[in-house]
Amino acid sequence: MTNEKNVQPLRTTQEIEDMRWALSRYASARDLFMFNFGINTGLRVSDIVPLKVSDVRGKQHVIITEKKTGKIKRFLIPKSTREAIEDYTRSMADDDYLFASRKGNGHITTTQAYRTLQKAADALGRDDIGTHTMRKTFGYHHYKRNKDVATLQHIFNHSAPSITLKYIGITDDEIDKTMEDFAL
Repeated sequence: MTNEKNVQPLRTTQEIEDMRWALSRYASARDLFMFNFGINTGLRVSDIVPLKVSDVRGKQHVIITEKKTGKIKRFLIPKSTREAIEDYTRSMADDDYLFASRKGNGHITTTQAYRTLQKAADALGRDDIGTHTMRKTFGYHHYKRNKDVATLQHIFNHSAPSITLKYIGITDDEIDKTMEDFAL
């Protein structure tokens, strides 16, 4: 749902904080929580929006059947995210959707998630934000911290390390670095 624009990861802590600020200002607590959950788990938005409280509350791992691949995957929920889940779901029932729609009894759609992120991105004057920004941000920072493309490739279910590096924007960064001071 990105209209094939060049969706990028948020590469710095400041960019992440700016996005959190814009979401807290122009969206809802639900949308801010979705963003934080997304950047801390690396899950696709299509796997995030249908989650129920019982899928994550009091759990160390979230187990999902990936919408895109049909594969069952187990993701560790980082400690800080587990604490945020406890806060966010405190007044919710186990069978409530984590990201309930305000219309009807279902969850938000991936399109609604996209619109929410767009609204925040617009407020920041950015045109490179989409739903994949959350997953790419997770991947970018996971790679920068651990320098382990094989593990990230496994987390993302990619067929080759080169695909993972390109997806998270590392390839672009490395190409830019080789060109920065290039002069003949």
